[in-house]
Amino acid sequence: MKLSAFFSTAVLAVVMTQAQEQQQEQQQQSPVEWQPKTISHKEIKPFAEPKPVTISEKAGVKFKPQIAVKTGCVPYPAVNEDGETSGGLQTSGSPQGGCRGSGHGSQVYGRSTWFNGLWAIMYSWYFPKDAPSSRMGHRHDWEHIVVFIDNPEVPEPKILGCSPSWHSGYNKYAPCPADVIDGSSVKVKYEHSWPLNHALDITKEAGDFQDLIMWDQMSDLARRALNDTKFGKANTPMNDWNFLGKVEKSWPFKK
Repeated sequence: MKLSAFFSTAVLAVVMTQAQEQQQEQQQQSPVEWQPKTISHKEIKPFAEPKPVTISEKAGVKFKPQIAVKTGCVPYPAVNEDGETSGGLQTSGSPQGGCRGSGHGSQVYGRSTWFNGLWAIMYSWYFPKDAPSSRMGHRHDWEHIVVFIDNPEVPEPKILGCSPSWHSGYNKYAPCPADVIDGSSVKVKYEHSWPLNHALDITKEAGDFQDLIMWDQMSDLARRALNDTKFGKANTPMNDWNFLGKVEKSWPFKK
């Protein structure tokens, strides 16, 4: 193993351990005890997008992607401020049946970190089901894209790479093609290729924006819920247990 690879792996292990210890400490100090509770996906109200204050929050808003839903459900919020999570949907009916919007609005979740000298921003969407056709697929779906920029603190940060989630892996682009970037927003599409389930990829087609809530902007109860709730076969990408490992796996640059 090369020294640089060993160092990167060692640093990642330390950071993941610190994140898990911090999450456990937050659970112990939380003034309100969290109890698991699922409610209808139509009843979950999203967090309103707060005004960005920190450098990481401003970068999160600046580079917020847009998503074009070609097939299946539109994105829904997965959790509310009280820590109640979506119960999702059965895979009966059409791929888009019962999940074309609740009227409460949708959500995109953000979390960011330094990785290998670049600033990585993960944007995640939740869908109540992932069904290429009736009775296929599974309840719940999480998809995400990791956008790599040079530095959020410089006057004009630039997108250097992007990696949309593709089933158990990623489609990796370095550089991220210019014709899929609208200003500072990467355009992605959500669709299935029968009989495979849904996944993301980049697209030239414009999509829709959702209110962004960064991980640190959510309530303690919401973070606890996303850390501890099992969404069936769908893994919450930005929680404390998955975030850094997925950022590492999504790295689009040659080593």
